Amino acid sequence: MPEQITKDSDEPAQEITQRIAGEVVLSDDAGATLRKWREDFNVSQSELSDALGVSNSVVSDYESGRRASPGTGVVRRIVEALVEIDMRRGGAALSRYRRILGAGFEGGAVKDLRDYDTPVPLGEFHEAIDAREIVGERTEIKGHTVVDSLEAIRSFSGEEFAQLYGWSTERALVFTNITRGESPLVAVRVTSLKPSAVVLHGIDRGEISRISEEIARLEGVALSYTTKDIDGMLESLEDIEGR
Repeated sequence: MPEQITKDSDEPAQEITQRIAGEVVLSDDAGATLRKWREDFNVSQSELSDALGVSNSVVSDYESGRRASPGTGVVRRIVEALVEIDMRRGGAALSRYRRILGAGFEGGAVKDLRDYDTPVPLGEFHEAIDAREIVGERTEIKGHTVVDSLEAIRSFSGEEFAQLYGWSTERALVFTNITRGESPLVAVRVTSLKPSAVVLHGIDRGEISRISEEIARLEGVALSYTTKDIDGMLESLEDIEGR
């Protein structure tokens, strides 16, 4: 059994545990959401089952939906086990999540930031916002962020840029208010955090610089573009969250 995470031992870890457990409990597909978080913490099913003191099939059955959705107590135990495993490894995942606790953005640079209950195929995301792929490197995402590129450049610190990734870097960063797409890709290039995909909004294929494509390939990031109007795009993204 994992030891209890308490306020006295690690208050940020407790808050992270509560947030993740709450997302799982409220999810329409608790098993898939549990699997998403296990994978985000880079924990195998066997490692998690060992920490919980159960057979590997129990974890597999919860994630696949073969077993009835776990109650709040079981969810709490599972999330605490993920947190404890990460702490034993040095706390890399917890450090990443601590950076975004209480994250707030001023000035209107961030238009939308969402994390999905379950991974979404990147092709489905592109279809929703009428995006056309230039560089194909990834197959699915776990969230998206829409950000005004110029406003972010003017006002964001490096820490705030990291907060664009929400709960997972496996997401699409959609940059609006751009000219050739170089600035967003350069920002991706020089930071340690890499998204799964970058979408350049408001420009056509011929306006995108070659260096943007080269950076996307070097970093293993999918790159696409869309000319869909901003309001229509944001409305389409609202539908994706519930899938």
